[in-house]
Amino acid sequence: MAKRKNQKRRSKKYQVNNRQLKAKRMYKDTIFRMLYHDKENLLSLYNAVNGREYTDPEKLQVVTLENAIYMGMKNDLAFIMDMNLYLYEHQSTYNPNIPLRNLFYIADEYQRLVVRKSLYSTVIQKIPTPRFLVFYNGTKEVEDRSEFRLSSAYENPTENPDLELRVTMLNVNDGHSSDLMEHCRTLKEYAQYVARVRKYAAKQDVSLEEAVTRAVDECIEEGILAEFLLKNKTEVIKVSIYEYDKEFEEKKLRKAEYEAGRQDGIEIGRQDGIKIGRQDGIEIGRQDGIEIGKRILLEKIIKKKLKKGKSTEQIADELEEDINIIQKVVEKLKSQI
Repeated sequence: MAKRKNQKRRSKKYQVNNRQLKAKRMYKDTIFRMLYHDKENLLSLYNAVNGREYTDPEKLQVVTLENAIYMGMKNDLAFIMDMNLYLYEHQSTYNPNIPLRNLFYIADEYQRLVVRKSLYSTVIQKIPTPRFLVFYNGTKEVEDRSEFRLSSAYENPTENPDLELRVTMLNVNDGHSSDLMEHCRTLKEYAQYVARVRKYAAKQDVSLEEAVTRAVDECIEEGILAEFLLKNKTEVIKVSIYEYDKEFEEKKLRKAEYEAGRQDGIEIGRQDGIKIGRQDGIEIGRQDGIEIGKRILLEKIIKKKLKKGKSTEQIADELEEDINIIQKVVEKLKSQI
C-alpha cells in the first residue's frame, strides 16, 4: 500500500515538473508520431512490445519533451508506464548513432523529472528506469530485432564500460516482425501504408504527390488506418511527401558520396600508388571525394531551392542542416552570379 502511494506521489511530481515544457511547433512531424500521439494507439503499441494487456490509456504518462529537437526532427515519443521511462523513436534511415542521441535526450528528461535540490541530500533520488526502442522502416535490409550500444562508439573500447546505453531496434517494415505486428493492428497497417507509398513513388510516370494520394485513398477504401487517414488526410499527404522526399534525398547524397569517393580514390591511388601504396591512396581519395561529393550535391540542391524563392532559414530547415553552413553556400552561389 505504501509502495503504491509513493509511486503515485512520484508520478504526480513528474507531471507537475513537465507542465512547464512548452515550445512552438517548429519541427517536422512524422506519420509515426502523428499516429501514436493518440494514447489508445500508443497503449496498443506498448502492450504489443511488452506482452501486456492494459486497457486504460490514462495509465500512460506522456512526457515527450516539446523542445527536444535534433536536426529539425522532433524526438518521437517519451512516456512513463509501470515506473519505466520509455523512449520510442521512429527511423527510416539506418542510424547507429541513436544511442548517443538518446543519451542526450534522457539526460534532458531526467533534469526535468527530478527535483534538483534533492540531488544534494543524503536520500537517493529515485528515477524511472529508462527503456530505449527504435522502430525502423527504412530500405536497408536489417534483422527483425537488433541492438545498438553506446560503447560501440568509444575510441578506446573496454569490456565493461562505466557508461553504457542499449537501444533495441525493431524492423517494422511490411512482412517483418510478424508476431509484433499481429499484436498491434495500427503498427501492421502503418507498415502496409508505408509499403504502398514506396511502391507507387517508385513508378517513373507518377509524381510523389500522386503516389502518396493514391496510397492514402486506397488504404481508406481497404480499411487500412482508415479512421486516422480520413481524419488527417491533408496533413498525412503533406507529411508523407516530406518524409519520402527526405529519404530520397539522403539516398542520392549517399550515392553521390560513394561515387565521388570511388573515382577520386582511384585517381589518387593511380598517381601516388608507388609512393604511399595503392590502398592508402584510394582511402585518401575516397575521403576527399566524399567531401567533394557532399559539397557539390548540397550546392545543387540549395541552388534549386533558391530559384523557388526559399529563404536561407527555410532551406536550412528543409535540409536539416546548420544554418551557418547554408549561409556560406548561399553567399558563394550569389558571388558567382
